[in-house]
Amino acid sequence: MILAKKDVSDLKMDVDEDSDGGATPEDSKSGKEDEIYGGVTEEELIERIEILQADNIRLLEEKRRLENEKHFIETDNLRLQREVQRLRGELARLKRPPLIIGIVKDILSNDRVVVKSTTGPDFVVSVADHIDVDKLMMGSRVSLNKQSLTIMDVLPPAVDPIVSGAEVIERPTVSYDDIGGLKEQIREVRESVELPLVRPDLYEGVGIDPPKGVLMVGPPGTGKTLLAKAVAHETHATFIRLVGSELVQKYIGEGARLVRELFEMAREKAPAVVFIDEIDAIGAKRLDVATSGDREVQRTLMQLLAEMDGFEPLSGVRLIAATNRPDILDDALLRPGRFDRIIEIPLPDLAARKEIFKIHTRNMNMVKSLKFDELAAKTEGATGADIKSICTEAGMFAIRDNRRRVMKKDFMAAIKKVLEEKEEGESEPGVMFA
Repeated sequence: MILAKKDVSDLKMDVDEDSDGGATPEDSKSGKEDEIYGGVTEEELIERIEILQADNIRLLEEKRRLENEKHFIETDNLRLQREVQRLRGELARLKRPPLIIGIVKDILSNDRVVVKSTTGPDFVVSVADHIDVDKLMMGSRVSLNKQSLTIMDVLPPAVDPIVSGAEVIERPTVSYDDIGGLKEQIREVRESVELPLVRPDLYEGVGIDPPKGVLMVGPPGTGKTLLAKAVAHETHATFIRLVGSELVQKYIGEGARLVRELFEMAREKAPAVVFIDEIDAIGAKRLDVATSGDREVQRTLMQLLAEMDGFEPLSGVRLIAATNRPDILDDALLRPGRFDRIIEIPLPDLAARKEIFKIHTRNMNMVKSLKFDELAAKTEGATGADIKSICTEAGMFAIRDNRRRVMKKDFMAAIKKVLEEKEEGESEPGVMFA
């Protein structure tokens, strides 16, 4: 704080009183009135005080800056200490020896367990103190210490990635309104699949068991998979989709294990619908003369038959299968109790083709004079997939002519192109590649 002039005057008077007493008033009047102490004038003293105050302010700012830096360094130090602890834990985890996977075969007394390891032989091992022996059951997966083979942890059941990836998470956008000409088939599928899951009390009231499975048969492109997509869209149950060829595995027992895990997952997530497309890949007739690969496929089929109508009931699980080769399916697969309902998906007739044309041209920009009766009459023998391809080709012809509207001539050209290519593909033998 800067001193006032009064304070400086008081200081000057104090200095005068402390000075030599022999000085006379004349000496004070002789030009020394402006001296305060030691030859320092009032202006110099004020200047020194201002300098000291500026230094004091600078030191205070420096102190605050250093305190902020100290706080930042302490915070960073704590962060680095936590990072060091995390890295030490990660390093300890990386140094931890690997564990062996085993299967519990029997539980003995005195906390001793018979375990079959993945290396092959069986071992009688002990259980770690932190493991509850009551949680161990025959068939449980456990992890074993590499050296002492002590049970270190109880693992969850193994699920093959093929099975776990078969569950449909994102529902298809296809609904029953997007399927034309299959009203009777849609009704039978809903009675066999949806109704038992939604209203099981209706079947209990009548005193019958609902159908366990539905087999859809028909030529390619008639809407079998499309109907399954509509079921997945409409039903609120878990929908599991699998292609029959995915169940064909190289090693013995792998395909049967996949089938078993597939139905186990379906029972756990019940109510559930299991859809197996192209079931003829594993459901072909069993012959006396067969290779090792054929025998493995037959083992997979026998596991499927046991799961469909075996010891464990399929409560809350419904099965849908599709094939275009029903003539090669095994008789055991077609008997009642497995597929109780066989739904034939035929080629669309005239009315069905007209309805399919309306569905696929719903969002197309067409001329108003277009008549679907004429288009349906021109597509005799075409499937639903063929009609969808015809509508796409007609749009492509309109784009080729730089038009926004699809005209009748575009559909006629598309019908000629699609159906002629189909006839050529059916008449000419396919090219064989080595």
